[in-house]
Amino acid sequence: MGPSAGQDRVRRPTPAGSSASEPLTRPAAEALAKTLRLVADPTRLQLLSMINGSPDREVTVGELTQHLGLRQPTISHHLRLMYEDGLLDRDQRGRQVWYSIAEDRRDAVADLLR
Repeated sequence: MGPSAGQDRVRRPTPAGSSASEPLTRPAAEALAKTLRLVADPTRLQLLSMINGSPDREVTVGELTQHLGLRQPTISHHLRLMYEDGLLDRDQRGRQVWYSIAEDRRDAVADLLR
C-alpha cells in the first residue's frame, strides 16, 4: 500500500526569506563559501557589528581603530576585503572614507550577527 497524495512526505526547512528549497547552483555555492570564509574572522565580525550598530550605520576607519585598538593598516585591510566582496560600501568625503554595510546585504549581515 503506497502513501496517499500529500502524506508521508518529508518536508525540508527553507532558509529564512527564501520561498523554495532549491539546491544552490555551483556559482552561488562558490560565492556563498567565499563570503562565509571572509566573515569567519573575529576581527571582521567585530567590524561588521560596529558598523551595523553605529547610529548612522556608517563609520570611518579612525572610529574603528579607536574602538578596536588595532592599527589603521590592519583595519583598512579587513575593510578592503569586505568591500571587494560586496559586503560594504565606501564613500570618500574629503580625506575620510566612510564605510557602511551594502544595502543589499544588510538583512543577511543582521541575521548573521544575531
